[in-house]
Amino acid sequence: MNRLQEIEARLAEIREMLEDDEKRGDVSFKDLEKEVRELKEEKEELETRQRLMKETEQIETGEVKSRTVETFNAKPEKRETGTDSLEYRKAFMNYVLRGEKIPVELRADAITYTSDVGAVIPETVLNRIVEKLEATGMILPLVTRTAIKGGVTVPTSSVKPVATWVAEGAGSDKQKKPVGSITFAYHKLRCAVAVSLEVDTMALPVFEATLINNVVEAMTKALEQAIISGDGSGKPKGILTETPPAGQSLPVSAIGYDTLIEAEAALPLEYESNAVWCMTKKTFMAFAGMVDNAGQPIARINYGISGRPERTLLGRNVILCNYLDSFDSAEEDDPFAFIFNFSDYILNTNYQMGVKKYEDNETDDLVTKAIMIADGKVIDNSSLVVLTKGPEA
Repeated sequence: MNRLQEIEARLAEIREMLEDDEKRGDVSFKDLEKEVRELKEEKEELETRQRLMKETEQIETGEVKSRTVETFNAKPEKRETGTDSLEYRKAFMNYVLRGEKIPVELRADAITYTSDVGAVIPETVLNRIVEKLEATGMILPLVTRTAIKGGVTVPTSSVKPVATWVAEGAGSDKQKKPVGSITFAYHKLRCAVAVSLEVDTMALPVFEATLINNVVEAMTKALEQAIISGDGSGKPKGILTETPPAGQSLPVSAIGYDTLIEAEAALPLEYESNAVWCMTKKTFMAFAGMVDNAGQPIARINYGISGRPERTLLGRNVILCNYLDSFDSAEEDDPFAFIFNFSDYILNTNYQMGVKKYEDNETDDLVTKAIMIADGKVIDNSSLVVLTKGPEA
């Protein structure tokens, strides 16, 4: 029997002595505790010696020793797999930057069979929908906005009283002030987009955000289009459907410096301060390319405090939009530019734009819709100067 076996046997005897007082006899618990501690220390020293001797022997003989590392209460690691994993995204970056080959095991099984694809783009790079941009939001902030429920009537008058010089003690004729009115009706603007339940469930979050932005952008575009050229039938009446005052509709056969002079001359002095130009960017650039007799450009493009360009023609601000035809694309007698004070246009929205989602119980389609009730009219067309395309010279 070696020493370790002797220690084990003695510890078993002490355990029996602790369980049976007769076997313990006159030996105190304190003495037993001291002996157990000494035996334990001696046992640990012997076990350590044997372990070191065994490891030394394995190193000398060249044997490979394997160990098993056990973990307790370890939670399984959650890691993204496939082309959305961190490993693949790093490998994809190295492929793009350094031309390193992407490991096959990191690719999706359904895609690795395609031999004509050099690298599979990870999904995180594709979480963006690229769409054709549209220019909107230039006209809507300029008009006068009201939100009166039940329609609104705007009193108007085209006649002002006239003061006359009179002699001492004499009076003047009493004058009548006729008053008319413009009444706004109700027109409902609605935009709804439906997707199937499967698409809504499986689509990326960016799809839903883009869908809502598309609906709002469509509503804004429809409003601005109606403000410029709406016919008033089921929609607001546009600025260009109004008949300009006499002498304020100018046919233009060719864009020139005299075009600007004639337009400015046609604008009444009373409406000089707040009226602005409205035209397409292509038409503006046609004006911008002209120079006067001194060689100075007609159109000045300055940069404001915000760093954005401020376009002007002979000192008058220019609002660019795509709701008109350019001079080159316009047909004969069609308007291609106009001067107007947009605050003289009232857009009354009885029900402001609201976006909501609902489910069609018949088809299970999920519908995103926006609805608003609006009407708009020009309350004073005195500042309106319209340039139409005339016959070619």
